Amino acid sequence: MDQQVRQGRHPAEGLTLPEETLFIVKPDAVARSLTGRIIARFEAKGFEITRLAMLRLTKSQAESFYAVHRDKPFFDELVSFITSGPVVACTIRGNNAVATTRIMVGATKSYEAAPGSIRGDLGLGLSDNVIHASDSAASFEHESGVVFP
Repeated sequence: MDQQVRQGRHPAEGLTLPEETLFIVKPDAVARSLTGRIIARFEAKGFEITRLAMLRLTKSQAESFYAVHRDKPFFDELVSFITSGPVVACTIRGNNAVATTRIMVGATKSYEAAPGSIRGDLGLGLSDNVIHASDSAASFEHESGVVFP
């Protein structure tokens, strides 16, 4: 399939086509009973849930999931945090799913995230920022393969 079409754009007409993306409700949000509120935001936006699962990532899964950050100083902290408790993984489908989800999620540092964004409204810090979202179609392919093998 053409890369532009996979990313949600029709090359000839500039039309938007549905695409899928992934978000993960992190252990801090699950522990604070925020899972339903977070998922409800995506449903209210009109996204279709295509896969949903509660799981506990193993260290190996987390290392694979965050492989792009392997050489960064915060890699071990990412792995430790995402494996510290259960998470809820969700794939959704809709127009401009990746870009829209990233806007809805907000800045990584919750204290810098805009009010109205999920992290701005619910996050407490850097690691404890309640949600992860794929940042591209390629990231979605890799990350969803880890959590939904």
